[in-house]
Amino acid sequence: MGSLYLSRGRCILRQVFSGSHIMLQRPYSLDVSAQLLRKEAFIEGRWVSAASTFPVLDPATGEEIAKVSDCGTKEAQDAVNAAYKAFHPWKSHTAKERSILLRKWFDLINQHKEDLAKLITAESVGILTHYIPPMKESVGEMTYSASFLEWFSEEARRVYGDIVAPPAKDRKILLLKQPVGVASIITPWNFPSAMITRKVGAALAVGCTVVVKPAEDTPLSALALAELSVQAGIPPGVFNVVPCSREKTPAVGELLCTDPLVAKISFTGSTATGKILLRHAAGTVKRVSMELGGHAPFIVFDSADVDKAVAGAMASKFRNSGQTCVCSNRFLVQSGIHDAFMEKLAKAMDAQLKVGHGSEPTTTQGPLINTRAAEKVENQIADAVAQGAVIVRGGKRLGGSFMQPTLLSSVNTDMLCMQEETFGPLIPVVKFNTEQEALAIANASPVGLAGYFYSRDISQIWRVAEQMEVGMVGVNEGLISTTEASFGGLKQSGLGREGSKYGIDEYLEIKYMCLGGLSL
Repeated sequence: MGSLYLSRGRCILRQVFSGSHIMLQRPYSLDVSAQLLRKEAFIEGRWVSAASTFPVLDPATGEEIAKVSDCGTKEAQDAVNAAYKAFHPWKSHTAKERSILLRKWFDLINQHKEDLAKLITAESVGILTHYIPPMKESVGEMTYSASFLEWFSEEARRVYGDIVAPPAKDRKILLLKQPVGVASIITPWNFPSAMITRKVGAALAVGCTVVVKPAEDTPLSALALAELSVQAGIPPGVFNVVPCSREKTPAVGELLCTDPLVAKISFTGSTATGKILLRHAAGTVKRVSMELGGHAPFIVFDSADVDKAVAGAMASKFRNSGQTCVCSNRFLVQSGIHDAFMEKLAKAMDAQLKVGHGSEPTTTQGPLINTRAAEKVENQIADAVAQGAVIVRGGKRLGGSFMQPTLLSSVNTDMLCMQEETFGPLIPVVKFNTEQEALAIANASPVGLAGYFYSRDISQIWRVAEQMEVGMVGVNEGLISTTEASFGGLKQSGLGREGSKYGIDEYLEIKYMCLGGLSL
C-alpha cells in the first residue's frame, strides 16, 4: 500500500492505493464566495432554517461538505403559498420586464460561473467527460445552465396568440396564451444547475412562479441560483427552493404534486418515480411534463467511419461517468466492423480515461454519485459475465462509489445491462448482422429518450432515423443536447418537451375568447 498527498489550496487530498482500490481521504474545504454557499431553504425571498439539517457529501470520499436545512411538508406548503401569492403580480409584469430580469440572472451566473462550478464539482464531482478535466467541464455546465435563461429571456417576448377567421360577421375569435400558474419543479442530481434553469427559465418567462425541490445529493447548486435570483431582482415568491433529505423526499414530493394551488409539475428523474408523481398529480388533474429514464442504443453500421464512431462512443458513454439520461447504454455493432471497433475503443479507453477525484486536473472519470449507483453497475457486470460476456477492459469496483470504466464483448439481449438503464461507465457490445436486427433490438425497450447511430449511407441514415423509437437521434454525433433543440422522449421516457421554442408551451394555457355583438 502506498499514499500520495496532493495540495489544492486549503484542501489536502490523500490518495491511498491498495491493489486495484483507490480510497480518497479528503478534509473538505469549499473555496467559494460565502454569498453563494447557502444552506437554508429559500421561501418568499427569505432564507429559512428548518427544524433539522441533512449532510451534503463529497461522493468521492464521503466527507461532509455542508449541512443543509431539511425541509418538510410545512416548509413546502409555505413555499407553495408564497409562489401562489406572487403569481398574480408576476404574470402582470410585461413580457419585456420578465425578459430583462431573466437576462440579469443569466449575466450573474456567467459572472460567478467559476464558484458555481466548484459547487457542482464538490456535490457531484463534476460533469466528467472522457477528455476534459472535471472542473473545466463543470464550468461548461454552468455555461449550458445559463444558456437556458438567456434563451427563454428572449422567448418571453415571442409568445403569440392567434386571431382566427370567425364563421359570422358579428364576432371576432381570439386565442390567448396565459401562464398556467404555480409550477413544482423536481430535479435530479446530475446537471444540478441546468436541470433547474431549463425548466425555470421557461416557467418564469411566461409568468409562472415556481417551487424547486432539488435532489438531496446536490442542493447547494440550487440554493446558489436562488441567491443570484435575488441579486437579479426576481421578486420574492417567484423562485423558491426547498431542499430536503432522502427520508423526507416522499412526503415533500407528494405535497408538491397534490396541493390544489399547484397547477403544473415538471420532473426529471427515473421512470419509476415519474409514475408515482403522475398518480399524485391525477387527483387534481395537473399539467405534467416529465423527462424520465432512457436506455439509449448506439448503433455502428458497417458503413460507419470507425474512428468517428469510437470518438462518439467515448463522448456519449463516459460523459459524467455514464450518469446522464441520454448516455448510450446498449451498443450494437455490425459484424463486418465489430472487431475493428472493439480494438480501437479499447485503446481509446486505455489512453483517455483516468479515474480519480473531480478536483484533480488529470482526472477524467470521477466516482458515481453514491455506493448504490456503484452496486448497480457491479451487479450488471456480474450478471453479464455469468451469462457468458467477456470483460475486455475494466470490470472492477475500486472502493466506495468508484468503478473502473468497463468494456464487455459477447453480450446478448437477455443480460441485465441490456434490459435496464445502467447510469455508470459500462459499455456492453452486441454483435448484429442486419439493419432490421439492429432496429428490432434498439426499439425493444419500453423507453425511448435518445438514440445514436453511425453510418455514411445517406439512404440508411434516413431509414434508421425515422424508424428509431426515440425522441432524439444523434446521427454521426455522440453529444446532442443544446438549448435550441427540443429535449424529450417517447414511450415511458416521459411527456412533453424542454428547451427550444417548444419548451415554453409546457407552461402555457390556451384560452379561447369570442368577442360578439359587433356591428361591422
